[in-house]
Amino acid sequence: MPAIAEPTRKMRVPWATIAWIAVPLALCYAPILRRLVLQWWNDPDMGHGFFVPLVVGYIVWQRRQELLATEPQPTWWGLLLVVWGGLQLLIGTLGVELFTARTSLVVTLIGVVWTVGGTPVLRKLAFPLFLLFFMVPIPTVVYNSLTFPLQILATRIAAAGLLGIGIPVMREGNILDLPGQQLSVVEACSGIRSLLSLTFLSLVYGYFFEKRAWLRVVLFLATIPVALAANAGRVIVTGVLSEVRSDLAEGFFHESTGMVIFLGAGVILFFLHRAILLVIRLGARKGQRI
Repeated sequence: MPAIAEPTRKMRVPWATIAWIAVPLALCYAPILRRLVLQWWNDPDMGHGFFVPLVVGYIVWQRRQELLATEPQPTWWGLLLVVWGGLQLLIGTLGVELFTARTSLVVTLIGVVWTVGGTPVLRKLAFPLFLLFFMVPIPTVVYNSLTFPLQILATRIAAAGLLGIGIPVMREGNILDLPGQQLSVVEACSGIRSLLSLTFLSLVYGYFFEKRAWLRVVLFLATIPVALAANAGRVIVTGVLSEVRSDLAEGFFHESTGMVIFLGAGVILFFLHRAILLVIRLGARKGQRI
């Protein structure tokens, strides 16, 4: 007589435990979260911060059946990470170091998941928990060290592009001298905004649309040249528009070109993925014929 397969057992969601942990965490991190949301709203470099918790929540909801079917293995080792996050919050608050205080929230959440669900649950939530770090702005020291080299690189690429389309230009540092006016590639045009946002976008895109780990890495690494090229394209477009009308190089038109260029960078990433898949398929067909 054939054995009858037992239905997959679903674990009950420990809502009481989640509430008991979530309420104190919300009270402790309320000031940190408030300032973080304000920076998302006011800082153009962090506009993608609003999407991070939404995407993370969707990924967790999408995997809810898999999580419910996982047997929790609570462990006290996770409390060490919770304590570490608490100490990090204390040090960051007393030292007025925002990056330390803000990342302590993610560290504490990882510790809570590890404590309540154990290693099996933590493994299944490793990727969405990692994505939470993208909602935290990078430290000012790191930001400043990256901004100026990216400004110079964007200026050089833009100068070469403008010369290539027949617009005479002289470059001095991060200044472009055009026939009609002078353009300054400021910090906001360094490309760091596109680099941060596109890095997050590439990770999420790879998670949903690509199963190969190596190809996910390729897409992630491709965000660097794509972001640099997109930002240089924004400067080139601004230079062309400024030759038509000087007021088009600033204000609404300048900001709108930034949004269009970012969307264009996302499209480039998509077509790069499709091109790689096409090469893989053609290679597979050629191998079969041989």
